[in-house]
Amino acid sequence: MDVKTVQDVAKFAHLALTDEELEKYCKDLGDILSYFELLNEAPGCDERGVNPIKVEDITREDEPKVIYDADQLLREMDTYDRYVRGPRLS
Repeated sequence: MDVKTVQDVAKFAHLALTDEELEKYCKDLGDILSYFELLNEAPGCDERGVNPIKVEDITREDEPKVIYDADQLLREMDTYDRYVRGPRLS
């Protein structure tokens, strides 16, 4: 990595780096980027991901049904035109 790029990154991060720090970070960031390039050479695995056990979605068939009768529930509540009334906000 070149010094200009490190200076730009330091400027955006509001860091004041000395010349020694610039040289050190140029080398360190260059090393880090070269390590990431090694990942491009790693063989791919199309069969499975990182989980050694195959994970499948198992879902049940939901059937819509009415458990409670709306009229029966509203009968015990303070309602106005089938709207439930709550406490008055002040």
